[in-house]
This record gives sequence, structure tokens and C-alpha cells, in this order.
Amino acid sequence: MPSRTLAAAPLALLLSMPLHAAPDPADWDAVRNEARGQTVYWNAWAGDTRTNRYLEWVNQRMQDEYDVTVVHVKLDDTSAAVSRVLAEKSAGNREDGSIDLIWINGENFAAMRAADLLFGPFAERLPNFALTYPEHNPEVVTDFTLPTEGFEAPWGKAQITFYFDSAEIDSPPRDIEALLAWAEANPGRFTYPRIPDFTGSTFLKQALLALSDADEALYAPVEESDFTAVTAPLWDYLDTLHPHLWRGGRQFPASGPELRNLMSDGELALAFTFIPSEPAAAVADSELPPTTRSYVLEGGTLGNVHFVAIPFNSPHKAGAMVVADFLLSPEAQARKQDLAMWGDRTVLDVARLDEQAQALFALDEENPAMLPPDALAMTLPEPHPSWMTALQEAWLERYVRN
Repeated sequence: MPSRTLAAAPLALLLSMPLHAAPDPADWDAVRNEARGQTVYWNAWAGDTRTNRYLEWVNQRMQDEYDVTVVHVKLDDTSAAVSRVLAEKSAGNREDGSIDLIWINGENFAAMRAADLLFGPFAERLPNFALTYPEHNPEVVTDFTLPTEGFEAPWGKAQITFYFDSAEIDSPPRDIEALLAWAEANPGRFTYPRIPDFTGSTFLKQALLALSDADEALYAPVEESDFTAVTAPLWDYLDTLHPHLWRGGRQFPASGPELRNLMSDGELALAFTFIPSEPAAAVADSELPPTTRSYVLEGGTLGNVHFVAIPFNSPHKAGAMVVADFLLSPEAQARKQDLAMWGDRTVLDVARLDEQAQALFALDEENPAMLPPDALAMTLPEPHPSWMTALQEAWLERYVRN
């Protein structure tokens, strides 16, 4: 028996070794050389035409400049990609996964890190990462209170922004309590996306932060708190609000873009988005009237950074890193922020870029729906990711399953 064990040991070691060594992010020339000719399967939310056209542009630039093809695998829910990687790991697929890059943050990042599903660290080795100046902008290395530790690279910013039709509303509600009073006085003219949509879920967190005095609890794992007690003010608020929502709160739009469509159709007079430039972009595209105006609640609104990550079993890690680095280039970040493309905010520290790069980020201040430059200065940090999941489950139990 001992001799059989010794003989089997080298074979077992051989089988446990990766077939292909992962590229070293520190050797960027080697990474770029290995990336040439690769196809990167990028799993990303596809619920908005502006997002989709930006990813199409990224693919074209990657092919032209780096000989890397980017295939947008369109998702309704990022958790589906997380589940796929987990299933592949459970099945022993450690080298030939179906996903090379994921658009991710929050509870999905937390789940992938907890299950050891990500390749890294790599982010700080990307040449363009330095342009985020993380020493001055800690949000680019923090995801819903969790340090990213190089396992995901930032590529955009989001923050709750309200917008309204100034031809119908003179003075919009400026806080959560005022929003309830406004909805009661204007039944059917406001709503929020159906949970578990991330925009709708963020509205729940925004309301909870405003209504609860347990802010400290919200930035720790949910299991460390009395969930029922902390969230009681939120459910009381929603129970009162729902009868005054669009369609009496019996039906909810599926997403933020659908919320915008209801504004475009005149069914709503007040809405919100997680993309601050979205109302201005919609005005530029004639999707919303020029009387549209944007604003942020008094005391600030929730905001976060969204990232891209590479699964541990991606077969095209070099290509994925080259894509992640390109997404952090001034060219790609400025194109993303352009209202004619998407309008998503940059994660680069524009004030520290050279003058030529800064010029790429000039905002269309003549657009009437554009927020003033300092409007997003008051950004509320995201609670611990476990609260997102718990709130979604509780909402579904309370308003759908009963």
C-alpha cells in the first residue's frame, strides 16, 4: 500500500496543476502579447441600449487596437453569471470556464470572493489604474464596504439622481419624507423598479438610511443586527407609499430604463436613476422633454463604483486584463461619459490628468437636464452587501409572496 501511495502522488500533483499558467499582471508586455487573437466573453447587464452601444464600441476599439474580440454576453441579472462560475468550479472546471470578464459589484462581488471564484490580484497592475489615484479616491478600491484587494478593476460611478418634468412640478420633494407627501398629493405619478432590480433595491437602501437611526448597523454584516427592528421604519413607509404609486403599487416597472420610458410616455412626473447623466442623455436623444430637470436629495444620495472582475477559470485572462485596462484609459472613460454614447461617470481623477486628457471630459453644461458639477459632492456610501440581499428577500416576502 505505501508504494502505491508514493507512485500516485506525482500523478495527483500533476492533475492538480493548472494546464496553462495564468499570465503575470506584473509583466504587461507579456500580457498584451498573449492577449492578441483572444476572444473575451464579457458577461454584463444588457438592460439599456446606451450601455449596449458602449460595449459594442469597446469591442470595435479592442479589435482595431489590440486584436482582441469582446463578445457581450447579455445578462438580465449578474447573479446568473456568478451561479455559472460556481457551478463550473463544483464540476471541476478550473481551466476552461465560459466567462472571461464580469461587470460586477456589491453582493455579487462579495459572493464570488467568499467562494474563491476570482482571479487576482490584478487591478493595481493595470497601467491605467494609476489614473484613478486610489490614494485620494478610496472608493475605487472599496466595494460596498469590502476592500477589493485587486480582484476587480473600477470602470464607472453611479449615484441616485432624481429627475422631473418642470412643466408639471414647480418644487420637487427634497427628502424621503417629502417624497411620501408628494406621492400622496400626486397619486400614480411616481414609482420605483420591482425588486430585485438593482435600481429599485438601491431605493430601498436610500429610504432605509433616511428613516432608520441605525446607520452603524447598516455598515456591518446584517446578521450582526436585529434586522426586524432596523427595517421596521422602512416597511411602515412603503406600506403607506405603495397605494399612491403608479398603478396603485400593484405593479412595478422592471428596471430603471423602463422607469424612464414611463416618464417619456407622460405616465410619471417624477422618477430617479442610478446614472446621474441619464436624464440629460435622454433629453439629448429626444426621449425626455427639454423641461426635464435633475437634482439630488438634501443630505446626499447613495452612490457606488462598478467594477469588472475575472473568474478564476477564465481561459482568456490576458485578454480580459487588456480589456479592463482599456476601460480605464482616458479615451474609453471619456467616451463612456459622453451623453451621445452612455453618460456614465468616470472613475478617473480628472483634476489630476494632464490638460489634454482633461479636455476630453468637458460636460455639456447647456443641457437643461444636466446636474451642476458640484451636485454629486454629497455621496452616501453603500451599506454592507449582506443588507442588499436581506432587503430584497424581505421585500419579496412582504409584497409578492403573500
